[in-house]
Parts: sequence; C-alpha cells; structure tokens
Amino acid sequence: MKNLVVLTAGLSNPSTTRLLADQISAAVRSQVGKRGEGLEVEFVEIREYAQDLANFMTSHVASAHLQAAQEKISAADALVAVTPVFSASYSGLFKMFIDALSPDSLNGMPVLIAATAGTARHQLVLDFAMRPLFTYLRATVMPTGVFAATEDFGGGDGGQGMVPRVERAASELAGYIVRTEGEVAGLGPAEYRDGALKRDAGTRVQSGGLDFASMLKGHTGE
Repeated sequence: MKNLVVLTAGLSNPSTTRLLADQISAAVRSQVGKRGEGLEVEFVEIREYAQDLANFMTSHVASAHLQAAQEKISAADALVAVTPVFSASYSGLFKMFIDALSPDSLNGMPVLIAATAGTARHQLVLDFAMRPLFTYLRATVMPTGVFAATEDFGGGDGGQGMVPRVERAASELAGYIVRTEGEVAGLGPAEYRDGALKRDAGTRVQSGGLDFASMLKGHTGE
C-alpha cells in the first residue's frame, strides 16, 4: 500500500482549493489502482496549523501538532500540493508551512503542484512560483501542473474541462508512485529508505542497489 499526502492551503471550508485537491487525489488513486497498487490518501489542511506556524516562526520550536504533520509528509511516497493564489503567488500560509519543513524532507519526492485563483491570468504561478520552490527543495516536480480558475468550477460543464489536465497530471504522479521493482533510478549518489530513493550527497546506493564506487575502485579508465 502506497501513501499519498495532499497538502491544501484553502482558508475556507469548503473551498475551491480543497475541491481541486479532492479531484486530483481521486484521479491519482484511480491511476495507481490501474497499475495494480493500493493508495492511502491523507490530507493536511494548512489552515489548521496557522497558530502552530506563527509560534514556530517566532520561537523555532515546532508543536507536537505541527511535528506530526511534518513527519507524515516526509514519510509519504508522494505529495500533492494545492494553494490558492494571493498577490500573484502562493499564499503566505502555504509558504510558512513549506518553510517549517526540514530542508531534506522532500528530497527526491514526487510532487504534483496545483493552484486555484479567481482568474486564469494567474495560471503562470505554477511555473514561476511553485515549481521553483519545490525544485529548490530537491523534489521531483511532475511536468504537468493543474490550475483552476473560478470559471472552471462555475462553468456550464460543471468543471469537466479540467478533467484532461487532472488525469494527465495524475497519470504522471502514479508512474512515480508505482515503480517496477529493480528499476534503475540513475547513477548519482542515493540511498534506499522505506523502498523509495532518497538523494543524499556523499552516500552510495545500498539495500540491493549497485555500489558503483566499489565497482570502479582501481579503474584507470583505460
């Protein structure tokens, strides 16, 4: 059973941000199921940690409530991150939560990014704000992000216009969640933890992987 954590930064209940998160997680579960694997989905509503985050930013001490959420995310097989757009970028509360994570929490983790806004003019927030943020944290960001404007939810098609985008992004994430056993993930330094590859400079491939350092020891290149 694989584990997916859905991080959503909607401020109201219900919210279009949570609605989009629900649609994406359902699509990912379906795509993972088609690949013969089960998927447990857990949601982290950032608004529930607002006070914890404010205290952390001033004291640098995480509450037990916040620590539990952080550990849930770092232990996940994949992450879906959805934020509303405020002032042409992700929300401040969303950024506070990401800033509170350990710098190594998302190393190599597959991440699907998504955002909601009142107008389609904000759709570039995916590539100019969210993608650089998660790339900086060394996550593996899916090529397809999902953006939804108010009109996508309130249009005459009932939001069906988003379905191809959601399905494509979900398929990409499912491909990372369900990997063929023994798949070669690359030649760079890495270590296996809980069945997933976690990048860490200065380490080598372990737990059944190939120790390239030993293989090349003494090799002159001739």
